[in-house]
Amino acid sequence: MSTFSFTLDDLRKNFTALAPESFVVHNDAAFWMQGKVNAKRLVVLADAGNPVFGKFQGESSIFKDHTLKICPLNHTNARSLRSRLDWLKPKPIGLLTSAGMGDRLGLATPGHVRAMKSAGENIVPIFAQQSIREMQRTNRTPDDVMTDATFGTFEAGWRTALGADADHLKTPADIDACVAADYSFFTIDPGAHVDSEADTASLNHITNKVVALPWKDLESSVDDLGQRYVGTEIQLEDRAITLDADAVARAAAKYGRAIAHVALMYRHLAAKNVPFELEVSVDETETPTTHAEHIYVASELKRLGVKWVSLAPRYIGRFEKGVDYIGDVDAFEKDFAVHAQIARVLGPYKLSIHSGSDKFSVYPATMRQTRGLVHLKTAGTSYLEALRTIGALDTALFRRIYIFARERYDTDKLTYHVSAELARAPKPESLKDADLPALLDQFDAREILHVTFGSVLTTKKSDGAFLFYNEFIALLRANPDAYAANLEKHFVKHLKPFASKG
Repeated sequence: MSTFSFTLDDLRKNFTALAPESFVVHNDAAFWMQGKVNAKRLVVLADAGNPVFGKFQGESSIFKDHTLKICPLNHTNARSLRSRLDWLKPKPIGLLTSAGMGDRLGLATPGHVRAMKSAGENIVPIFAQQSIREMQRTNRTPDDVMTDATFGTFEAGWRTALGADADHLKTPADIDACVAADYSFFTIDPGAHVDSEADTASLNHITNKVVALPWKDLESSVDDLGQRYVGTEIQLEDRAITLDADAVARAAAKYGRAIAHVALMYRHLAAKNVPFELEVSVDETETPTTHAEHIYVASELKRLGVKWVSLAPRYIGRFEKGVDYIGDVDAFEKDFAVHAQIARVLGPYKLSIHSGSDKFSVYPATMRQTRGLVHLKTAGTSYLEALRTIGALDTALFRRIYIFARERYDTDKLTYHVSAELARAPKPESLKDADLPALLDQFDAREILHVTFGSVLTTKKSDGAFLFYNEFIALLRANPDAYAANLEKHFVKHLKPFASKG
């Protein structure tokens, strides 16, 4: 039984800036978030002899015969808070339906939590999620992302299971940095090792590609490949798929090097001896993953001893950034249904929906066909909701960002699958201030604003000062409820289709 004698009501009389959702008593110590805007601090209150105080950095004082410690929101204190309040520590999620909510600014987690509380029953959230590419573009580190998510989760009062996604990792060094920062979910991206030429190459060219595969790393040979797969029939729930020689050769030519890279990354991660789960992502490729290729990839990973919880193939149609699915929704569901059957028969494992933001037209199909074995991954849409918030609060700032984004688009789009055209996006000079927020609902303007986030957040003026960042962050920090409300409204629409077990 706890001997802590103060109630939340008692403390709110003395600490008017106490965030009530954050307040928790654990092992005879109270923890809460205190303050507003740039003055937020973690507060720890307990008897003077409580060993908890040795775990946190900060300034101590006396409060009614107890010790009160005011702690900055830094990496050390975030790690200590996770070790003290176990529900804040990311853990493997397994096969439960899950959703990742990337936050490029470090301010979105309270809004994500609000959305989860409103609509997220039967979904496990991943609040800390950012790809190495996005971290580089926003000058953040794995620790920065984890720390911001930890304090955001704590402040908003999330008390149940969660994960943390080290997204789109390409090198062992990426893994090392994210293991050190307490991530639990590791997304391996072997896209640089996928050979999309295999889809259309001649048979002779395919043969040469297969012969040149790293067979030592694959622990196999050309002859073994044919004997293992050619003529194999995979019995699914409503059909059988037979792998012919051409399909096997093209699948190996396309994905063989990627599989070797995933196995290398997996073994490096497994050697760390920390709890983890793995996602394999081949979504950022030029051509869709066929059903035969999916079977080949899953079978080869299993043969090499790789254990994974989710796989992200490249689906038919277009999953562009921050906009709805582009393509025939019925055709998508028919094709996706077969991928879902493969995942159940060869796994089970979840299918992951990358670039999943705003794909409202296909959410019902993905949940229906996977029967809940699905992971939704979003990122940039939270940044766009930050822009929506800014557009309502400071139209002049929003207009400047839009003008700048248009200037940067042709460069910044090169590493994304997007189809926006500057000519189709409204010209800034044609828009009244009241019309600016509606840009976020126009396809071309939305993608332009989406992919230029790194430039907007990191570009500096000639004097070394940030062009936008300080104004951008200050406005959101001064209006946290406005940003959280926009996020909640937007993410409830993302989460509801995945929250029902029906």
